[in-house]
Amino acid sequence: MQTRDVRGNWRDRHGRGIRAAVTGPHLPLLRSRHGNFEMTVASAAQFLKEMWPGELAQARFEIGLMPGSSPEGTKVARWKVVAAEHRIVLFRLPIERMARLHRDDELHRRMLIESCVFRAVAEYLGKEPWELAPDRFRHF
Repeated sequence: MQTRDVRGNWRDRHGRGIRAAVTGPHLPLLRSRHGNFEMTVASAAQFLKEMWPGELAQARFEIGLMPGSSPEGTKVARWKVVAAEHRIVLFRLPIERMARLHRDDELHRRMLIESCVFRAVAEYLGKEPWELAPDRFRHF
């Protein structure tokens, strides 16, 4: 009878050891949910800053995990605009996890994130989201 080390047996697949990332232990993963979210927010923010350079010159875009606690029965905030400090904070977890996408793929997740960026910037500027870039805004 063969004795096996009990520790980690559930991860050992067919005697090949624990799975590792394809990139190896010294390089970051090629794609991550957090990285994709940051890149999407950054590209949408850059696009809007180019469309509205005067109004968004001082605006800072930040990413937060979750908003602070809200009263019972209210919606969870997906972004927060602090106009006095020129800050727009987008909350990753509510945006990603509370969405009801009809198709859960990379394109639709990107469109969802972009629409949240547009709506947050519209709130910051006091405009409607489709006024910012009528050909680019997609409502989700």
